[in-house]
Amino acid sequence: MNEMVDMALMEYEENLNKHFNRLLDEFMLIRVGRANPRLIENIKVDYYGTKTPINQTSNITVQDARMLVVSPWDVSTLKAIKTGIEAANMGVSVSDDGKIIRVGFPMLTEERRREYSKDAKRLLEEAKIAMRNARRDCLDVFKNMKKNSEISEDDYAGLEKDVQKTLDGFTDKCDKSCEKKIAEIMEV
Repeated sequence: MNEMVDMALMEYEENLNKHFNRLLDEFMLIRVGRANPRLIENIKVDYYGTKTPINQTSNITVQDARMLVVSPWDVSTLKAIKTGIEAANMGVSVSDDGKIIRVGFPMLTEERRREYSKDAKRLLEEAKIAMRNARRDCLDVFKNMKKNSEISEDDYAGLEKDVQKTLDGFTDKCDKSCEKKIAEIMEV
């Protein structure tokens, strides 16, 4: 058709992809009974007077299924890192031996699993809303083009169908990812 249409469609698909990837990243942060460094790596701690993510102050490793070990690069920051993890209020046990910090994750209760499932559904709905907003923005570009006689009514109708088809594909991927995450959460 024309270059502006191609650019608008490409930008629209990039936006949908960005929202989908953000949803997957947020799903990774929902605990499923296994220790994962991503659960704590972005907690901000006081590191020489600056709020800094833990992963920029320490190594975070998985000791076993329910235990993370945080090894600060500078032992003098141990207390600040421990305080930051405790302040995040994640329901974990935090202990240190003067050199490393151990972060223990308790077994998930049925009630907690249901809460995490609700969180996953909430994140899914937020992603879908963001995607629908991206669709609206894309269609607004095409409406302006139609209004300015840059594209015909028939072109607009076809583009509208293409935009909706693309959105349907992405929301389908989001739904499947959410179902998979909920199954993972509810697995005992």
